Amino acid sequence: MKLPILIHPDPRLKKRCEAVPDLTDDLRTLADNMLETMYDAPGIGLAAPQVGVLQRLIVLDCVKEEGESPRPLIMFNPEVISASDETNVYEEGCLSIPDQFADVTRPAEVKVAWLDENGTPREEEFGGLWATCVQHEIDHLDGKLFIDYLKPLKRQMITRKMQKLKREMARA
Repeated sequence: MKLPILIHPDPRLKKRCEAVPDLTDDLRTLADNMLETMYDAPGIGLAAPQVGVLQRLIVLDCVKEEGESPRPLIMFNPEVISASDETNVYEEGCLSIPDQFADVTRPAEVKVAWLDENGTPREEEFGGLWATCVQHEIDHLDGKLFIDYLKPLKRQMITRKMQKLKREMARA
């Protein structure tokens, strides 16, 4: 089931999310619905607060090559446990900030620990687009948006555009 995606500014996008204490069937269903929503958008990552759920859950799939098999990942309580000193700059966008993009500098490689949908502890090292995406989504769980990395003027300009978009959407 596709879920509505919150558009910035929304106070829920700026809140720190609670850890998932127990994996329930409802949370697994939420994760599946988030993947469907993300693929439909289309995006490469989605965090629970973007669909109005303030829990530490993200989904991502950065496979973009034609003909390559998708690799959907569901992460409960993800955390970066180590990050490289080397950085990468990627042009980031966000499903909660549609049609706005900006260069963001982040660690080039990160090691992430999480629980998968079966409650199994997992750890993996990510590089390139995967590293950027997983950091972007974990930021959402801490109430941080990619525009928070930008200079104040650019951030305000994007926020004003989103306020205007929300007004137009409310009229439609």
